[in-house]
Amino acid sequence: MTAVADRSLGPELARTEHIGPDTDVLVIGLTSSENGPAIVPDDLFSDVLDAEMRAELLDQLGAVGAKGKAEELTRVPAPAALTGVTSVLAVGLGPADKIDAEQIRRSAGVAARSLNGTELVVTTLSGLDLSAAAEGFYLGAYSFTPFKSGKSAPKPDERPVVRVELLVPEPHFGTEELLRAQLVAEAVATARDFVNTPPSHLFPAEFASRAAILAEAAGLEVEVLDEKALEAGGYGGVLGVGKGSSRPPRLVRLTYAGGAKKIALVGKGITFDTGGISIKPAQNMENMTSDMAGAAAVVATTLLAARLGLPVTVIATVPMAENMPSSTAQRPGDVLTQYGGTTVEVINTDAEGRLILADAIVRAAEDSPDYLIDVATLTGAQMVALGTRTPGVMGTDEFRDRVARISREVGENGWAMPLPAELRADLNSKIADLANVAPHRWGGMLSAALFLKDFVPEDVQWAHLDVAGPAYNTGGPFGYIGKGGTGVPVRTLISVIESIGVE
Repeated sequence: MTAVADRSLGPELARTEHIGPDTDVLVIGLTSSENGPAIVPDDLFSDVLDAEMRAELLDQLGAVGAKGKAEELTRVPAPAALTGVTSVLAVGLGPADKIDAEQIRRSAGVAARSLNGTELVVTTLSGLDLSAAAEGFYLGAYSFTPFKSGKSAPKPDERPVVRVELLVPEPHFGTEELLRAQLVAEAVATARDFVNTPPSHLFPAEFASRAAILAEAAGLEVEVLDEKALEAGGYGGVLGVGKGSSRPPRLVRLTYAGGAKKIALVGKGITFDTGGISIKPAQNMENMTSDMAGAAAVVATTLLAARLGLPVTVIATVPMAENMPSSTAQRPGDVLTQYGGTTVEVINTDAEGRLILADAIVRAAEDSPDYLIDVATLTGAQMVALGTRTPGVMGTDEFRDRVARISREVGENGWAMPLPAELRADLNSKIADLANVAPHRWGGMLSAALFLKDFVPEDVQWAHLDVAGPAYNTGGPFGYIGKGGTGVPVRTLISVIESIGVE
């Protein structure tokens, strides 16, 4: 196996009651109103920022135009009485009555991204929501630089903030909250790392190896099926998609046994997607390095469940393949036999994700899970329907709605979508059990989910998350999200698993 690089994924987080003498920046929250900006929380840390210092800071901030608008940044010299602090960064939170955990997370992320080259930051945002502030700072400071040589590697004043201390009102306040927030943020960063690693360095065998190393270190049971084992087991979908590449497919199984309730996670792991014979346009094809984001999220979440010691059993089934055009690639018109025996006519080789997921779903169902969640960058239609920041959530009605609600609560914006019965007939094949695409472009995200539904047992609560846009940011940074892999939907998955654990 190839060793996984050991590197810091984010800043060191710590609780503190006091501001130390070597603080570079104090980050405070600023709300907006018709009467001007206000510093929040207003009285929790009065021993750090007394009324006189608050008044002085508000005068300074007002003088340079600070309004407190959401995610607005204003930096001023620290008041002389604020011993040991070089400067104060005020980050906008918007109207006080609109502040929620996600706004705190976003504002903390924006602040973190502006503090490159800073050694030590102390913040009062933790007085509003410790977990949200910690996650926001950690994820906002995330960077991915393993492939930058000395010519372009960040200089000291360009490197992310090293340490963030979160002010708390008493010594033991928020110990468990901070630990969970850090573990969750680290899992998101792990998923981002996988997604951001280029396909030259993260092909199926390497992806499987890295996942196995991390899982074994976390005490998980690991099974990796290579191409021979896949053929012997009848995994026709994974093999069919991967047969055009010189780098053969894999299927990884990770098991965390923590309790009676059993949750199956399935993640699409296409390490690069050219579209195969139905080749994609060249423009923006480089973004298809993200086509394994579902697998990355599932691996990271399973590791996180183990690190949190959740009282459930989580079994991840992760198919990995590279979809390439070649003389050995599957062709439009071919028929393959999925794991479990269903035959599929391949109309479009660029609708490959559903083929590998179908194999994995059938295998995962053999474990008799109570819940099954699959995650995939599955369709461009997701972005047409919902944009680039809103995952589509489909599945059995009650569980679908629960997952979508939790996704919105944690700031990942999932939205419940229907599975119209009339679209299912469009997946009928004239020569096989199913066709892998409908003969039209209407409701493409929904048709893909309906294809997967054929492989899900009727007695299993199921949710399908299409994260084609939300898993990879091709635009500018926003909030705690930078360019590239976002780690969506790790926070949704772990929160759903936690909710199942307390049923």
